[in-house]
Amino acid sequence: MSDVTRAKRGRPVHHWRRDIVELAALFTAVAVADAVANLIGHGPDGPALLLVSAGVLVGTAGFHTWWARRHGHAPPTDDTGARPPSTGQQAGPSEHPAESALWRMRTTVKDEPGSLAALCTALAEHRVDILSLQTHPLAEGTVDEFLLRAPGALAAAEITRAVAVAGGSGTWIERADAHDLVDAPTRVLGLATRTALDAAELPLALRQLLGRCTIRSLPATPVGGGLGPDAVPVEGALEDTVMRLRAPEGGVITVERPYLPFTPTEFARARALVELDARLGPRVPRSQDVLTLSEGSDITVRRAAPGDLEAAKEMHERCSARTLRMRYHGPVGDADRYLNHLLSPRFGRTLAVQTASGRIVGLGHLLWDGDETEVALLVEDAWQRRGIGSELLGRLVAMAVETGCASVYAVTQSSNTGMVAAMRGLGLPLDYQIEEGTLVITARLDATPVGSRQAREEFDGERIGRE
Repeated sequence: MSDVTRAKRGRPVHHWRRDIVELAALFTAVAVADAVANLIGHGPDGPALLLVSAGVLVGTAGFHTWWARRHGHAPPTDDTGARPPSTGQQAGPSEHPAESALWRMRTTVKDEPGSLAALCTALAEHRVDILSLQTHPLAEGTVDEFLLRAPGALAAAEITRAVAVAGGSGTWIERADAHDLVDAPTRVLGLATRTALDAAELPLALRQLLGRCTIRSLPATPVGGGLGPDAVPVEGALEDTVMRLRAPEGGVITVERPYLPFTPTEFARARALVELDARLGPRVPRSQDVLTLSEGSDITVRRAAPGDLEAAKEMHERCSARTLRMRYHGPVGDADRYLNHLLSPRFGRTLAVQTASGRIVGLGHLLWDGDETEVALLVEDAWQRRGIGSELLGRLVAMAVETGCASVYAVTQSSNTGMVAAMRGLGLPLDYQIEEGTLVITARLDATPVGSRQAREEFDGERIGRE
């Protein structure tokens, strides 16, 4: 076994041959020194021999120094201990970033040593780079959630097939975008902050936390009367693709994701967000805008809250029966019963238009309806035809865009020309459906941006300040 081989295996290297040579040289030097001493002490040419011996010793020392520096401690030239260069393809960012694609993938692997390594090796063989990894332990096995960067030409089916060969099962994959590059702790903290600032953010935060899912908030007492939803334990309930959480106000929040079962980790995160919302209590941002209408009247647009209930009821009393019927599509006497639901931030966002005297003369609602989002407007008769409805609708649609909604819809009547004109004024592609006198107008938000604020201000009035 060579010295180099022993060094590679971690054993100390003893140069025994060098030790023997040095020992022999030492004895030889002693013998030579003794002979020289005898010659110098008993011979006639002693001083000359002493000088010659000194010269020889100096020359020998110089030669030894030169030889040691050149060969003494240098490693073999054919083995430096470095790894040989790899001939295979390395996992990592593509040489052509523009041709890469981001993917989100989940797969279930056995909870045993080496299972994750086999999965990573299979991905590396296809030049797939793992950007982030989260693990969701289960009773049997582990769900691994990956954010991947893969070559643009690599199809999702090929990735799924490679994962299956490596031992992954129940694999789910979809395209990701730049927003998914944010690591999980940062994203969760951001969602918690948004929820802490605005109670209406809870359904949106849950949707961004859990991905594509349907979220429904069911009040403890339905608006139209009758039995409420079944009671939910304090700790909530998880059933495969459905989780049910107790809402802070006593109702039930139902989250459904049929295409992908929830994990206990996701359930714990969602429950933590709901508990945070419950501890903070009702809260609504207090920012407001002061606008001047074309005839010179000042109005304030702000977020409405449950505390505006009495002022909203007073506005109902000043509205005509036709206006209330156009808005609520039912008996006028039932209009007040909807206000508790509409003003609660749990079910959406509401904007109120307030005059300089403090009266509410308009309400605009952005309501979460499962996967869809509804917009609704009510403007007091004396303040109609002044652009208040267009201002409210533009702001509501802007909120929907910010929250990532793909579309909004309005339910009205074909005779409600004001609502139809306001929807058309958005400058968005519209779809119309008419059934038994009820008109449903859907605006697609992912096709064209909402009309500019400047264009609305030219019609509605001049914005003069923000408080």
